[in-house]
Amino acid sequence: MRDLTRTRDDFKAQEHKARQQLNAFVLRHGYHWPSGKKRWTQTHYNWLESLKFEHEWLQIVLQEYIHAVKLASARVDTMTTQMMELLPQWSLAPVVDCLVALRGVDKISAMILLAELGD
Repeated sequence: MRDLTRTRDDFKAQEHKARQQLNAFVLRHGYHWPSGKKRWTQTHYNWLESLKFEHEWLQIVLQEYIHAVKLASARVDTMTTQMMELLPQWSLAPVVDCLVALRGVDKISAMILLAELGD
């Protein structure tokens, strides 16, 4: 389980980096998402996809950055789903259920903690 949780963590880092790169590209070209509004929602993606640049190559770069973010997010989601599906088979599944009873601890956090402490 440790390798699975670490792989998910790697994918989360890739997702974070892809989002930062997309954000930097958009800001570099003078576009600003309104402050106070949530990013990475469907509305935000619609806004990103509606941006128009004067040069075609900039439009291509934008689409590639958007694609990279969506791909990274999909990888995180896939890994999370696989972790949840494999949880019942794990010897520490009952301990995960106990940790989830604590306020603010979800199954993924409990799995990561237990995997790092001693899978």
